[in-house]
Amino acid sequence: MAKHGEAIEYQVDGRTVRVSSPDKVYFPERGITKRQLVEYYIAVADPLLRAIGERPTTLKRYVDGVTGEAFYAKRVPKGAPEWVQSATITFPSGRTAAEVCPTEPAVIAWAANLGTFDFHPWPVRRPELDRPDELRIDVDPPEKAGFADAVRVAGTVREVLADAGLTGFPKTSGGRGVHVLVRIRPEWDFVDVRHAVIALGREVERRIPEHATIAWWKEERAGRVFIDYNQAARDRTVASAWSVRGTPRATVSTPLTWDELGEADPDDFDVLSVPDWLAGHGDTLAGIEDEVFGLETLLQWYARDERDHGLGDMPYPPDHPKMAGEPKRVQPSRARD
Repeated sequence: MAKHGEAIEYQVDGRTVRVSSPDKVYFPERGITKRQLVEYYIAVADPLLRAIGERPTTLKRYVDGVTGEAFYAKRVPKGAPEWVQSATITFPSGRTAAEVCPTEPAVIAWAANLGTFDFHPWPVRRPELDRPDELRIDVDPPEKAGFADAVRVAGTVREVLADAGLTGFPKTSGGRGVHVLVRIRPEWDFVDVRHAVIALGREVERRIPEHATIAWWKEERAGRVFIDYNQAARDRTVASAWSVRGTPRATVSTPLTWDELGEADPDDFDVLSVPDWLAGHGDTLAGIEDEVFGLETLLQWYARDERDHGLGDMPYPPDHPKMAGEPKRVQPSRARD
C-alpha cells in the first residue's frame, strides 16, 4: 500500500481520470483529503464549467496541500491528456503561452488531481481572447475589516451598476471579500474594461467615502474597503465561482443572491458543505447569461471624470509595462520626499 493510498479512477462523462495518492491530507485542520477535493470538483463540475468553460484558466496548485507552497500554472502541464484543450494567451510583456482551456468536466477532475485548488479564468472566451466578456469587481477589505464591510460596499457597487444600466451577480471570494460579476458584450479591450471599473470605483467612493476607496497605495486607504480596479488589467484574474481556496477550512468561492449575501458567513461554504448547498439552492450565476450589457455609461463617466475633474488613468500593477496615460508608479509619501 502506498503511503497515501493506491491510485483510484473516476469515470467523468466518459473519460477516465486517474487520481494518485487519494488519501493524502490536503487540509490538516479538517482532515480533508485529495480524494475529497476531487470528489468535490466532480460534484460541482457543471456550474464550474459554466463559469470557466472556453476560458483560458490559470491553475493555482497546492501539490503539498494548504500548508505547502502554492504556485500558478499558466501553461498546460507536461503529460496532460490529449483531451485537455488550450488557448494561447498574451501577457502584458507580449510573450504568449498555451494555457488550459476547460471544455468538459473531466478537465476539472484532472486538474484537481494535480493539486489545483483555485481555478483562475481570464475574463475572455475563445475565440475573442483580447475582448473581455465579463466585468469583474473585486471588493477587498483590509486586514482590520471583515466580510460584513465588504458586503456593505458591494451593496453600493450594486446600486452604481444599476445606475449605469448593469446587473451584477455576487459571490463570496472564499475569504473576507466579495466579487461582483457582470456579463458584457465582447466589444471592448482590456484597457477599456479597466477604465470602466475605475469609473465605477470612483462613483462608489463618492457615495460612501468613509467605507470605500479606489486608492492604489495602501497608505492612502485609511482602513477602507478597496475596489481593486487592477483585477481588470490583462493577465489579472480572480478565483472563479465554485473554486476551493487555500484556507485552513477549505472554503469555497460561492455564488449567492444579494439577499443571501447579506446574511452569509463565508466560512459556512466549504468543500464539505457546498455540494449540498448547490443541490438545495442551485447556481445563482446561471442567470448571468440571460442579459448581456454594454459599458457605454461607465466609459462616459470615465471620460467625464477626466474632462471635468482631471482624473485620468491610475497606476498599473508593478509587473506591467508602462502604459499610455498612466501616472508615475511612485508611492505618494516617497514622491513627496
